[in-house]
Amino acid sequence: MNEARGTTDDDAVAELQGIRQSIDNIDAAVIHMLAERFKYTQRVGYLKAAAGMPAADPSREQTQVARLRALAEESHLDPAFAEKFLNFIVAEVIHHHERIAVGEL
Repeated sequence: MNEARGTTDDDAVAELQGIRQSIDNIDAAVIHMLAERFKYTQRVGYLKAAAGMPAADPSREQTQVARLRALAEESHLDPAFAEKFLNFIVAEVIHHHERIAVGEL
């Protein structure tokens, strides 16, 4: 028993398992949401390629960074982390758009 918190080790283990299950569920949802997002960005890539537009859109990217930083702050998430996460996703999207433009996808 952890007298400082008034819990037994079994209670802590059970609580830990419950929390980890919630994390696992959220991770699965994140993956499904990313897959859905990439379906849409792939459509954008094909439209851009057909119209001869560049893969990258710095203005759109800046707008998205600002929007997601604000959402992160509202959600009590580190805005710098949210920006890094978005930048990683955007880099992958641009890579896909470049591959689409040359007929690799």
